[in-house]
Amino acid sequence: MSASAEPAPEPVPLSKLKDQFLNATSSTYLEELEERYRSNPKSVDKSWASFFHSMDMGVSAEAVAEAYDAFERGEVTSPLSAAAISNQTIQESMRLLLMVRAFQVMGHYAAQLDPLGLDERPAVKELDPAYYGFTEQDLDREFYLGTWNMEGFMAESRPVRTLREILARLRETYCGSIGYEYMHIPDSERCNWLRARIETAERQEYSQEEKLRILDRLTWSEMFESFLANKYTAAKRFGLEGCEALIPGMKALIDRSADMGVESVVIGMPHRGRLNVLANVMRKPMEQVFSEFAGRKPVKEMEGDTYMGSGDVKYHLGTSYDRPTISGKQIHLSLLANPSHLEAVNTVAMGKVRAKQYYSGDNARTANMPILLHGDGAFAGQGIVYEALDMSQLPEYTVGGTIHLVVNNQVAFTTDPKKSRSSPYCTDVAKALACPVFHVNADDAEAVVRVFELAAEWRQTWKGDVVIDLIGYRRYGHNEIDEPMFTQPLMYQAIKRHKNALNVYQDKLLREGSVPKEQVRAISDKVQKLLHDAFEGAKDYKPKKGDWLSSYWAGFMSPHQHSRIRNTGVPMDLLKEVGYAVTKLPEGFTPHRQIGKVYEARRHMVDTGEGVDWGMAEALAFGTLLAEGNHVRLSGQDVERGTFSHRHAVLHDQKQGTTYTPLEHVFHGQRPKQFTVSNSSLSEYGVLGFELGYSIENPNALVIWEAQFGDFANGAQIIFDQFLSSGEAKWLRQSGLVVLLPHGYDGQGPEHSSGRMERFLQMVDEDPYQLPTIDESKWFVGGHLGSQIQSCNWQVVNCTTPANYFHVLRRQLHRQFRKPLVMFSPKNLLRHPLAKSPLAEFSETPTEKDIQGVRFKRVIMDESSTDRSFDPPKQPDVKRMVFCSGKVYYELAAERAKQGKQGEVALLRLEQLAPFPFDLVMRELRRFPNAEVVWTQEEPMNMGAYLHVQPRLQRSMEAMGREVPLRIKYSGRPSMASTATGFGEVHAQEQADLINKALDLNY
Repeated sequence: MSASAEPAPEPVPLSKLKDQFLNATSSTYLEELEERYRSNPKSVDKSWASFFHSMDMGVSAEAVAEAYDAFERGEVTSPLSAAAISNQTIQESMRLLLMVRAFQVMGHYAAQLDPLGLDERPAVKELDPAYYGFTEQDLDREFYLGTWNMEGFMAESRPVRTLREILARLRETYCGSIGYEYMHIPDSERCNWLRARIETAERQEYSQEEKLRILDRLTWSEMFESFLANKYTAAKRFGLEGCEALIPGMKALIDRSADMGVESVVIGMPHRGRLNVLANVMRKPMEQVFSEFAGRKPVKEMEGDTYMGSGDVKYHLGTSYDRPTISGKQIHLSLLANPSHLEAVNTVAMGKVRAKQYYSGDNARTANMPILLHGDGAFAGQGIVYEALDMSQLPEYTVGGTIHLVVNNQVAFTTDPKKSRSSPYCTDVAKALACPVFHVNADDAEAVVRVFELAAEWRQTWKGDVVIDLIGYRRYGHNEIDEPMFTQPLMYQAIKRHKNALNVYQDKLLREGSVPKEQVRAISDKVQKLLHDAFEGAKDYKPKKGDWLSSYWAGFMSPHQHSRIRNTGVPMDLLKEVGYAVTKLPEGFTPHRQIGKVYEARRHMVDTGEGVDWGMAEALAFGTLLAEGNHVRLSGQDVERGTFSHRHAVLHDQKQGTTYTPLEHVFHGQRPKQFTVSNSSLSEYGVLGFELGYSIENPNALVIWEAQFGDFANGAQIIFDQFLSSGEAKWLRQSGLVVLLPHGYDGQGPEHSSGRMERFLQMVDEDPYQLPTIDESKWFVGGHLGSQIQSCNWQVVNCTTPANYFHVLRRQLHRQFRKPLVMFSPKNLLRHPLAKSPLAEFSETPTEKDIQGVRFKRVIMDESSTDRSFDPPKQPDVKRMVFCSGKVYYELAAERAKQGKQGEVALLRLEQLAPFPFDLVMRELRRFPNAEVVWTQEEPMNMGAYLHVQPRLQRSMEAMGREVPLRIKYSGRPSMASTATGFGEVHAQEQADLINKALDLNY
């Protein structure tokens, strides 16, 4: 019999083995054992095999003995670990560590992530043990990894395992249905936290109860889509087929989040799967979903003051509900309405969450959480994704972490991934912000639920963003009536052969015996019946009135419920109290010398009641609103100082480097963050969306976004077009957001002159030929005024006095509705010697001239006019009425005075361009019955306000019975492709020409 065939001897007791190692008392026996080992390593006891291998690798018997001593002292946890330790050389330990690390870093490349099996990837050589010098003979050797200060597989408490077992667990963990990416995170504590939950000693299994819950939720998800497909065969619904596991994943995420303290979730998502989320996650009544699918209006008829807006397609609509979780806790879910512009809703949702955190006192950011859903093409392709990620940890924009769910169809409309991104994954942009990324096969429902729960735990623990890449497919085309075989024939051949996720999971449960077949069928039958009953119930479903009122918004009015605008003046005592508070600096604070003079000048304005400039007027508006209990938030690029160094809301101590914000100290007991001013990231799109979201949470706040220059606002055009100008009409949601766009022609060239006024005016939903109803009995108290603004989608103003700026800001909050305000703010008027206002114009006590009350002046009359009544005395000697808007007025006034034409030319400032002040324009037409009408502007003819005001001026003249010219006389720059010239001399000549032309009575 050969040596290899002989039976292995009995294991030698550790104590004797140690003695034999040290003393070699049985050298003949050792030689015999070594012969057996050389012939067949498996024929000897594992301890001896480890010993001989250690000797081959140069480990001394003394080192092996010391390892056994370590076991006997209790320093290692397994009787075999001592042998394993002794067996490993430093080189082997390092190679083993490198192999484990390779799985942690690159294991996701070998993970089984594609349900269709079409994603062919090259083998990752670093995941092959042979790459590290391990052979077949090493597979059954025992190794110990617990010598590192790490969690997971390399934790000291982990048992010794054979290399075969270690590899199996590594592959199971990192190369199964989940691909983890976290090794890019530069924080060992966070990485260890993840390892402890990912690298478990044994595979984690769900209980039967948990599996039944997953099955039930997956059944609802899949059968909802198939039910809609059967009932509405020709309708677009942008279904979830191919990623149905999103629903059990989201519900598990919400359950786990609620258990960890989340009370409110704001969800932003695109159209893909939206109906399924509405029905099965938000729990919007199925009858309502089916009713809306049939295209029924939100209300049966336009009854009374009910406003239903223009509406939107069903897969853009939002809703909010309270729902219980598995543990019995209540959680509030809000799904924001959104346009088809992918990812545009991202920062809107974040802003709404930040506002919730402020109003609820959630300073720890644990009770309110955003969830954002994305498409694979959009997450990689839309720049707003990075803007949102970049804002995630900024002090005044962080929301304590966002959970990002990428519903990855592996195709963007018709574009393959290789043509839509330059990186391996659509989620790679998130790694720039050190977010963990969990890729998961959408056909493995349990793996999906596991990573969704892990994401919830990460967010609540670390207050940071986390990304889940749910990799599935799209069973139909971009929509259900699209033909995907045109562009992805191989993929869709595979999809036609592929079982859906529900069938895959049902088969798994039946195969492992977790759930009996009868129970699987019973769940399907129950869901089918409930869907059918809801469908039948939808036929008699009575749509409810549009949802206007919710919590903070109770009592606010829709566009059909007319509201008055209150006076916006403030008692003089309060004005002075606030004025002194916002100009007071703490003892020992050393401001910059120039800023110190600015604050001294502001205090002098309060003392004398004269010469209030733009910066002080703004501070008074903010301060008085704060004193009334309102919240004020201002953000944008460089807003703390102000682009033009006029605001200085945050002061910097020149010796200590500390900061002081006077508006945080207006009155005793002022709430922390009641006044918030913050420089933003260099983003327009993302930050404007954030502030819009902030503004829709609570009406009792003045929320302002200021552009660095108005010219740069077009970087946020999607927010203006799809949300701000039309959100109320489409989704019945009001916003009082203020947008400040620095505007004015000062010779600074085409990118620093124009806020593109014409674009905002073009979006006004006002009929230029329809005069508003004017009730003269209410004219002085603002009755018609309020209703006109209410029925318009937003306000566009161009103020020329600090007092008017003060009042327009306060007007935003002193009424029973909210409308966006787009204001073209000045640049050179910030320090213009004539652009000053007396403090009396801010007071609540009207002068004889202000018989309408103290409020924002939509039209500022010519200085020669004093009567503001509806039918003023006529001034027949005036030959020309020059209407204008903005800072050009001051140049016109200066030149008029120079030419001595005050009695012949009246200058009228349209401070509010939309809604158009028909009533006040008609008043001025009555006042000057013999004057011709001219419009003057700095902007080119095809820009600015000319094309907006022309038909409205004509309609006003027609209503007054005056002869209406074919076109209103125009004095301004000619039509241009660029907003302004870049040549200083040309600018100056153009400006002089348009001023002279406006005053030339022969023109």
